[in-house]
Amino acid sequence: MSIVVFGVNHRTGPLSLLERVTIADDAIAKTVHGLMERPNLREVVVLSTCNRTEVYAVAEKFHGAYGDLRDFFCDLGGFSADELIPHVYSQHDDAAISHLFEVASGLDSAVLGESEILGQVRTAWERSQREGGALSTLNLLFRHAIETGKRARTETSIGRHTSSVSHAAVDMARESLGAIDGLTVLVVGAGDMGEGVTVALSDSGVGKVFVTNRTIAKAQALADRVNGSVTEFYRLAETLNEADVVVTCTGAGSTVIDANMVKNAMALRADRPLFIVDIAVPRDVDSEVAHINGVTLLDLDNLRDWAARGQAQRATEAFAVRDIIVQEIERFNMETTARQAAPLVAQLHERAEAVRAAEIDRQFKKLSSLTPEQQDAVDAVTKGIVAKLLHDMSVRLKDDAGTPRGERNSAAVRDLFDLS
Repeated sequence: MSIVVFGVNHRTGPLSLLERVTIADDAIAKTVHGLMERPNLREVVVLSTCNRTEVYAVAEKFHGAYGDLRDFFCDLGGFSADELIPHVYSQHDDAAISHLFEVASGLDSAVLGESEILGQVRTAWERSQREGGALSTLNLLFRHAIETGKRARTETSIGRHTSSVSHAAVDMARESLGAIDGLTVLVVGAGDMGEGVTVALSDSGVGKVFVTNRTIAKAQALADRVNGSVTEFYRLAETLNEADVVVTCTGAGSTVIDANMVKNAMALRADRPLFIVDIAVPRDVDSEVAHINGVTLLDLDNLRDWAARGQAQRATEAFAVRDIIVQEIERFNMETTARQAAPLVAQLHERAEAVRAAEIDRQFKKLSSLTPEQQDAVDAVTKGIVAKLLHDMSVRLKDDAGTPRGERNSAAVRDLFDLS
């Protein structure tokens, strides 16, 4: 059995490729079920964010799983295998475990140490659990991944300063514009990313904040949180006229701001420039907008380049996080091998209980003169004796699981107690 990861991320593929393999939230459940139907995959978790789409799986054989996952990504993005392979990564066992722990810790993010990814990993795991994709192995793996991510952020300084894509987008706007104090900002999208952007903007001293979203109640709740204003989604083109800065982060899956909308807005602005940051995947803003006079359009590719300049400040913290990851991989492997001994320990206790119960039955006539309370006491005493006799043996089997001595002890126990 192997733990496998197969995916594309911001390091291995351009934004144009990531857009083609992004999986919308409402399509995750169907995706999990589809992957579970493939012949070589036993468990599955799908993680799709603005920086990555990757699948974690449990498989009997790595190469079979690799083929299933390659075919899935080709179908998902409309690629041939030759187009896809240069941009994917695939790892198994300790390398796959290490990759997930690095993702959860923020080491594999465009913004080193960013905090949003830990919640995204947890959400991906929980969704898969609900759909029956995450079972014993991936449940154990993702529990350790969440613990690793928490340790990275509490025991090191990896998450200090700019610690999310949302905050990075605001910092990039501030750096590009010189200052954003007093400016009018329009946030398009009120999901998790929109919430992070809106709060970061509010904390940065901007003037007026407009929030728009297809679901007006979500936009209103977010606007209320920062004393901002709501603008209806159908008024998006009109609101562009008022904004100095626009940040888009919807999950629409297609363009929501096109070139004509921006051209019309710019015609009414009396040469007032417009700064747009698009952090959605797929992108919310038509790339042609970047060619309109007076408009600056930045997207996730620009943000990654910007964030890379500041990563040196946290490089020393990354070493400390990697030490934590090594410790957690060892702890995961120890728990995994201990679980491998669990069926044998259970068989041993079942056999001992069967012997104890049979002996009690054989002595039934002699015990029948006892009161019910005395019979219960005999039952409890004999169970206690069996438990104490098997305790040290059970502990040793679990502690030595996965070692040559553990294999010898397991074989001896199976032979001595005639366990299959």
